Amino acid sequence: MKRVFIDANVLVAVLNKEYPLFSDAARVLSFADRNDFNLFTSPVCLAIAFYFAEKKSGTSLAKKKLKLLLEHIKVTTVDDKTVRQALNNTSVHDVEDGIQYYSALSAECTYLVTEDKDDFYFSEIKVVSCGDFLKNHFASNKK
Repeated sequence: MKRVFIDANVLVAVLNKEYPLFSDAARVLSFADRNDFNLFTSPVCLAIAFYFAEKKSGTSLAKKKLKLLLEHIKVTTVDDKTVRQALNNTSVHDVEDGIQYYSALSAECTYLVTEDKDDFYFSEIKVVSCGDFLKNHFASNKK
């Protein structure tokens, strides 16, 4: 079972139908319907995604979109340990990215999908863009 962490920018692209990323991002999220993948995101990513979805679609529709998303994707935890790991790692310059990373690590994710790959320069998890993720798993997506 492959465990994949989805960063906020991927969620925002899908919730707001932001092209050109929308197509690849939506295909990545479709892996949630497969038995050999579990998709995860953090509460922080959800809050960021909600913020941008609310700006575009209003509160009510943004909440509906998030509820629909949560029917297919699991939520990691962000706790005291996660935050302290992000703060204590001197390689981490952006605390929000550090929180996402340690949240993914605690959920035992093996991939982190983001369009800001350079933000996770410190990662020991494989960091890929939506396009790269699809290229790596396209053949197995035909099941």
